[in-house]
Amino acid sequence: MCLLMHDVEPMKPSNTGWLIADVISDTSAFPWSRTEVEPDLLALIADPQWQPYIVFPGEFVAPERVVTQVELQAGKRPLFILLDATWSEARKMFRKSPYLEHLPVLSLAPEQLSRYKLRRSKRDDHFCTAEVAALCLELANDQVASEVLDAYLDVFSTHYLSAKFQKPIEPDDATHTRLKPFL
Repeated sequence: MCLLMHDVEPMKPSNTGWLIADVISDTSAFPWSRTEVEPDLLALIADPQWQPYIVFPGEFVAPERVVTQVELQAGKRPLFILLDATWSEARKMFRKSPYLEHLPVLSLAPEQLSRYKLRRSKRDDHFCTAEVAALCLELANDQVASEVLDAYLDVFSTHYLSAKFQKPIEPDDATHTRLKPFL
């Protein structure tokens, strides 16, 4: 995973990008800037061990760039580049990052709606960063990592909302029980 993070996103308590790094050891994170590109990000994208995909809705991209499946060349591992930002910020990041223009755009078409309740988009088909990462892992046939991340997101959301509304945590509820086999 590669997180390209909008300026204040890492500081938001509702940010889910750090959950990805907790589950996936090969996670890199870089700050996004309209005027400067991190040299390490460019090196990661160019590294021959990776097949990079920028994950973004295909409806906003030229059709010839859009893919819906993870298609790997021999000896390469998928590198999912996730724009960690609000939806409006992510659109701006996508449009104003010319160094990503040569990459295939992985467009997800999940059957479910977002369960993320810490921040809301105007559309139920907009997912938080951790939900997108879990969907990418599923496409890459890493079902266990996808399930762990998905369960971890549910526990994180439960704890966040419990703290926000000063409610006790129930460590044996269904949400926590789902994560326990992976600990």
